[in-house]
Amino acid sequence: MQTTFSSSRILLPVRPWFIALSLVVALLLNMLPTAWWPGVPDWLALVLCFWCVREFRKVGMGWAFLFGLIMDVADASLMGQHTLAYVLLAYGAGALSRRVLWFPLLQQALQILPLLYIVPLVQFSIGMATGGQFPGFGYFIWPLVAALLWAPLTFMLLLPQHQPVERDANRPI
Repeated sequence: MQTTFSSSRILLPVRPWFIALSLVVALLLNMLPTAWWPGVPDWLALVLCFWCVREFRKVGMGWAFLFGLIMDVADASLMGQHTLAYVLLAYGAGALSRRVLWFPLLQQALQILPLLYIVPLVQFSIGMATGGQFPGFGYFIWPLVAALLWAPLTFMLLLPQHQPVERDANRPI
């Protein structure tokens, strides 16, 4: 008896409006006042990383650039700080997407962790180079929390793709 947590179902194609909706919801979560608490992940970076890994042909550096500019304006941070970090994250996630998808979810989270650390390290480097203040070590905790949330996020964002278009008792898939 073999127990496995992977699904053998074939997923439906993702709808572009669902990708856009999930990115907008992540953007709105980043704009909450709780986003500055230590350990609260950068939701937009996490969802952007997810879609760059799963759908690297649909979501890439262009989306990362656009949402990075929006976050720069929303946070009133140095222009280009989020943009550069998100573009580097999207590039790395797209480049490693085929490799990451071969692993089970928990190992995917370990593969994603260094990618997620790109964002705070780039933002920290730009902030320090322009005379900013040290944000504290709590600023570097959120990629760990985001990596722990990788499996539930994957389940939530892939849930609409699991629904069958039509049910047929004669077709096994």
